[in-house]
Amino acid sequence: MRILARFLLSLAMVSSWVVASGSAQACQLDDCGGTAARDSAIDAWYSSANVGSVVGASGAGTVDYVWRLMRPCALVEEGGGVCNALDFENCPAEPGQVVRYLTVQQRPIVRPDGTAVVPVPPGALPGDPIGGWTTDRTACIDITALNPPPTPEEVFTYFERLPLPQLTTEHAPPGDGLSGLPVVFWTDSPATQTFTVDIRGFTVVIVAEAEQFTWRTGDRTTPTLTTTEPGSAYPDHAAEHLYRSGTYTASLTVTWGATFTVDGSAPADVPGTTTTDGPPVTFDVVEAAAVLTNPYD
Repeated sequence: MRILARFLLSLAMVSSWVVASGSAQACQLDDCGGTAARDSAIDAWYSSANVGSVVGASGAGTVDYVWRLMRPCALVEEGGGVCNALDFENCPAEPGQVVRYLTVQQRPIVRPDGTAVVPVPPGALPGDPIGGWTTDRTACIDITALNPPPTPEEVFTYFERLPLPQLTTEHAPPGDGLSGLPVVFWTDSPATQTFTVDIRGFTVVIVAEAEQFTWRTGDRTTPTLTTTEPGSAYPDHAAEHLYRSGTYTASLTVTWGATFTVDGSAPADVPGTTTTDGPPVTFDVVEAAAVLTNPYD
């Protein structure tokens, strides 16, 4: 019978534009049960085999204790102290590997037969923890199995919720247009945005870039104009439309793509795109009338 041991993996979260996801993505192992995410920790249950692979416990140690991995600074603050430089250390890691400077702590639990490595208090049930936490060691520990780096698909769920800007629509001529004279559309809003988000303790930098610009002309004859650049005013414009006289409302829909890095890694593409709709602009198109004048008046 396998005994489940509980890990509390405290992760220092980085300030973010986006609130942490409500469901943990760290649980990737076949023997992993339910998980839940909080602002400062991820709780997960793993089988005894996974305990040994992460903290180096073996034999009876995998079933006699519940283990937790804590950042040293979190332990100092838990005790009412103030963190210093000695509570932090950068750990070398291979690509795709997650190694963190952590304190390994253990706490006795009641065995299935009701015994434990320490006296069992009355009423304690199998699996109940006994006493306080004791420190086993503080070191660089590979926690990839517990908390793998965010996948591109996971990053996309954050990307599509970013507060991307609504790009404005500029048009010329300004004010009223003239029938027979094309109206030029462009946007001068920033087409690149950078966001830093925290995903399960990883610092993820998402660089969003406008990939497609779709102007909705408000004219049934040509409802949309699509370009891959923001355009500019005449004569270097990318989008124009010839209107008949009338009143029209135009707007801009932008399709955003993105790349991302995890803790300073090489950039990777975010799969999928998202869109934003800019504010509408309304203008009149009028007929130009010829007026004869006497040049000698």
